[in-house]
Amino acid sequence: MVSSSTATEIERILAGDNRAVARAISKVEDHTPDAAALMQGIFPQTGRGMVIGITGSPGAGKSSLVDRLAGLYRQRGDRVGIVAVDPSSPFTGGAILGDRIRMQTLGLDPGVFIRSMATRGQLGGLAHATVDAVAVLDAAGYGKIIVETVGVGQDEVEIVKTADVSVVVLVPGMGDDIQAIKAGIMEIGDVFVINKADRDGVLRTEKELETLLSLAHRDDMWQPPIVKTVATESKGIAELADAIAGYYEFQKGAEPGRARRNAIARWRIIELLRERLLAHALEADGMSQRIDALAAEVADKRRDPYSAVDEILKAVGGNSFQF
Repeated sequence: MVSSSTATEIERILAGDNRAVARAISKVEDHTPDAAALMQGIFPQTGRGMVIGITGSPGAGKSSLVDRLAGLYRQRGDRVGIVAVDPSSPFTGGAILGDRIRMQTLGLDPGVFIRSMATRGQLGGLAHATVDAVAVLDAAGYGKIIVETVGVGQDEVEIVKTADVSVVVLVPGMGDDIQAIKAGIMEIGDVFVINKADRDGVLRTEKELETLLSLAHRDDMWQPPIVKTVATESKGIAELADAIAGYYEFQKGAEPGRARRNAIARWRIIELLRERLLAHALEADGMSQRIDALAAEVADKRRDPYSAVDEILKAVGGNSFQF
């Protein structure tokens, strides 16, 4: 049952109230008691905005690209939401890069909402509550929602799990072709951008990327376009927007597109289930002390971590799993 205060908050979010949007995102980040009810009320109103994931190597100019792309969308009359996923401070768990500082002009625009979120140790380059933050912005009427990840690494390809269109940003002369293969982003990129295209080596990078893409297999048979940009000079930004729109329209009615949406929904259910089960286990009486004791035994090699987990599951009424 949704409380009257939560119902009022949902109404304010649906009306596009930025303060209500900010509070809602804080609640899902902090896992407050009413966060689940809030998201349940918001979810039926989602699915109208285009979610664009921007990922790529550190130093590729993702923030500048996001800044100019958002500016273009604003010129076209779209409200834009930006979620910039920052690495966490090891001391506070808070975001430390502060993308809003680098997007000062956009930050003054009432049609743009910018939120930095800390990864809090999550692999995949996405903050734990990014999916919920995107849903809040979607429900609030933001037509374009851009998610900028920390940067591509070995495990950081989870942007595909929350974005309608995934954009991979590379730059000439940084060995991004090798990095792309190692990170597995060739399979998740719907649009590839070679930023800083005024540098030497851009043609070589483009040819290598074309070769790699010709070897990659996609179930939907989409051929990812390669767009060259110089974000700091706003060059290629309109072409990038067109490429993003092209894939968005392509996948909306295609069967692989539906399969992708089903896979995203399944992943989200499993993530929420994992959160709830873990929270349930940790809230059991004396569980924190029990885990500390088990951790000491595992650290001293007196017990293996698998049997320790079995003991915890039995303590909270779960079944013992075989590893």
